[in-house]
Amino acid sequence: MENNKIIRFVLFLCFNILALGIGVLIMSDGPQSAWYTSLNKAPWTPDNWVFGAAWTCIMVAFSVYMTALTYRFPFTHHPLIKLYALQWVLNVLWNFLFFNQHLAILGLINITALWLLIGYFTFNYIKTLKYYTLFIAPYLIWITIATSLNAYIVFNN
Repeated sequence: MENNKIIRFVLFLCFNILALGIGVLIMSDGPQSAWYTSLNKAPWTPDNWVFGAAWTCIMVAFSVYMTALTYRFPFTHHPLIKLYALQWVLNVLWNFLFFNQHLAILGLINITALWLLIGYFTFNYIKTLKYYTLFIAPYLIWITIATSLNAYIVFNN
C-alpha cells in the first residue's frame, strides 16, 4: 500500500514539474522580455526569483494533495484525472498566452479559469481530505495573487 502512495506521488510530481518546465520553455524570455519589463506592474509584484521558488514548493505540495485525493478514489477515477489534466493544460497555457504571445486579457481569462478550478479542487474535496486540503492551499493562494497581478496589468496598461 505504501509503495502505491509513493508511486502516485512521484507520478504527480513528475507531471507537475513537467508542467513547470514546459511553461518556462514556452514563455520564451518571459520576465526579462522588453514587453514585460515595460509594463506597469502591480506594486505587490514579487521579485522574479520568488516565482520559481514558489512554484516549486506549490507543485510539491500539490503532488501530495493529488496523491491523497486519488488514494480516496480509484487512480483512474475519470472525473479527477480530467480535472487534473485541465488544471495542467490551463497552468501551462497561461505562460504561452501571457509571456509568449503577450495576450494579457486572454491570460487573465485563462488564469481566472485556473483559479476557479483550483478553488473547486479545494472546496469540493475538503470533507473527503480534511487536513490534506492544506496541501492545496498554497496553490490557491498563489493563483489568487497571480490573478491579481495579471488583472493589474490588464487594467493598468
